[in-house]
Amino acid sequence: MYINKEDLNELEFPQLLAEIAPFAYSPKIKENILALRPMNIEEAEVSLKKTSEYLSSFESANAVPFSEYEDIENELKLMLIENYRLENSAFLKIKLLTEQIGKLQKFFPTMPETFPTLLQDVSVLEFKKEIIDKIDKVFNRFGEVKSEASPVLKSLRAEIQHAKKAIQENFNRVLFNYAQSDFLDDIRESIIEDQRVLAVKSAYKKRVPGRVLGLSKTGSITFIQPDGVVKHHFKMRESEEEEKKEIDKILRQLTAELAEFQPQLWRYQQYIFDLDLTRAKAKFAEMVNGILPKINRHKTLRLKDAYHPLLWLRNKAENKTIYPQSLTLTDHNRIICISGPNAGGKSITLKTVGLLQLMIQSGILVPVHPRSEMFFFDKIMTDIGDNQSIENHLSTYSSRLKKMGGIIRESNPGTLLLIDEFGTGSDPELGGALAESFLEFFYDKKSFAIITTHYTNIKIVIEELPNATNAAMLFDEKTLEPLYKLEVGQAGSSFTFEVAEKNKIPRFIIQSAKKKVEHDIVNLDKTIVKLQQEKYEVEKLKTDLVERKGSVEDKRDNLQKLNEQLQQKLFNFQKLYEDEHRKLQFGNKIEAFIDSYTKGKSRKDVVKDFVKILEQEKFRKIGADKDETKRLQVVKRKITQQLKKVDVIEKITETNEKIEEKRQTDRNVWLKIGQRVRIKGSTSVGTIEKISKNKVIINYGTFKTTIDSNELERI
Repeated sequence: MYINKEDLNELEFPQLLAEIAPFAYSPKIKENILALRPMNIEEAEVSLKKTSEYLSSFESANAVPFSEYEDIENELKLMLIENYRLENSAFLKIKLLTEQIGKLQKFFPTMPETFPTLLQDVSVLEFKKEIIDKIDKVFNRFGEVKSEASPVLKSLRAEIQHAKKAIQENFNRVLFNYAQSDFLDDIRESIIEDQRVLAVKSAYKKRVPGRVLGLSKTGSITFIQPDGVVKHHFKMRESEEEEKKEIDKILRQLTAELAEFQPQLWRYQQYIFDLDLTRAKAKFAEMVNGILPKINRHKTLRLKDAYHPLLWLRNKAENKTIYPQSLTLTDHNRIICISGPNAGGKSITLKTVGLLQLMIQSGILVPVHPRSEMFFFDKIMTDIGDNQSIENHLSTYSSRLKKMGGIIRESNPGTLLLIDEFGTGSDPELGGALAESFLEFFYDKKSFAIITTHYTNIKIVIEELPNATNAAMLFDEKTLEPLYKLEVGQAGSSFTFEVAEKNKIPRFIIQSAKKKVEHDIVNLDKTIVKLQQEKYEVEKLKTDLVERKGSVEDKRDNLQKLNEQLQQKLFNFQKLYEDEHRKLQFGNKIEAFIDSYTKGKSRKDVVKDFVKILEQEKFRKIGADKDETKRLQVVKRKITQQLKKVDVIEKITETNEKIEEKRQTDRNVWLKIGQRVRIKGSTSVGTIEKISKNKVIINYGTFKTTIDSNELERI
């Protein structure tokens, strides 16, 4: 893809990359991000898929096991030098890098559907556990060479430990012996060159055999290493030198062994670099709600609810509102001409489209609606900023013409042109005519373009071209405030006189200006203003109606649910009343037994009568269980019938309707005031007191209730 540095700056692409770079772990990848440029569609699609897959790991519990790492590129170059020795830290960096590869190769295969592209990348790597094993054989977890790294090293370290122990014991013995004398100073001992020494009074120094290592500042104290320590000290120093040589030998050998894996390590490093870049893009996408839209091979760009990412970040930080834009470019709608007042969002719309296009072609996810679609352009050319050049003594108009010349030479069917204030900078009539010619040239070249203009003749030409469309940034005519909403399909007014009036330009000057302008132009502008306002009002009314419709439907659903709840509560209350009434009657009978027994009735007769009541309750309960069983059987039959074929269901429905009609006819015969009835499934009997349509008021003596007539059965 071709785009020059000046156009990248106009679209603020470097500023966007500067927002992504801090998310990278490696300084090298940060530099690579700042140098990102659009790529071909195959490379970009792979990068986009990887970024989208990595982004999905943030939105779930499937965190990718990838953390900070250190670059080993320099070590990979040095290890190939014959007899070279890497530093201890280099081996640990190589080990950590290899371990990361191992973790990733275990992680991605567990979720192949979630990470197909990332899995494919890591699968081609050949994991060499021998690298980790060889390093672990030499180094402990603190990065120190193990004593077991070689028999010689183990022996040398044993000698060093033996010498240190001998030095400690001999020094303590000498110190104890001299502590009883007056030879030592009050401090008794000190440390010189990392060695314990006796602090001997200088007057007695010749009476203490040993090696003199120094004097105090005043010369009153002589620091002496005792003879019993000296030979062990030299033995320790000799062993330590041998230890260094042995460690050097071991690490040179380890470097040579790891050099055999240099090709694999190089691939590990490049893979980790790429994963670092992918992660940085995913972190930025998470911050701006970036997604992967549909990528078309045919020329269809359909942006829905598209946001300018940098403006999104700035407004979010300042707690300001940002307005999304939606537009479509296809072979049958190649050019969009946006008109409307200044400060209404025209330039931001151009920059939004341009920046999102650069992002998607550079493998960066974009903040748009998931149903958006994009395709790849061969070139993006812009003319958005003020290109006045002091050094070249070019005026704004001259510099714009110079740039336009370059655009004319380079434009083709694969070009996206983003031109702000199309045709301005010269005499309105002459500049407008020239802009009209430019527009026709781009149209004939079949280039894609989004332009902004205030020129009426450009708006008229756009209306005449079948593959071009006018669009307007909406503006509230009453408040004269921009609405920051792009409306495709109509030209917009510049609101020149209205904005001037809002900014307190005297009315007589505005009236004078209106007279000087051609009558037809003023009328056309008024018509555009009126149409724009009417369309806005219609859209507003439409939105309001949709909201009201949703509100009414919600209220209806709530009322229906409330009615169902009330019906259920009524039924529950009726059941509760029946249970309590039955318990009360049972209690009264028990009370009667107690009274009769108290008054002298024989226990045998009382028990006999009580058993009768128990038998009645038993049969009542059995009957209730049978009724419930029958009801469940009916429900089961109904469910079975619903699972049959459509024609069978229709026949059953028809039969049920006839039965219901007959039942309704029968009900109309006996349903009258005074009739004793009960609710289906209930045992309480009441009397019909009033009938109103399908509703019936039943009197139970202690209370009344209203219920649907279909819920009743006569007694």
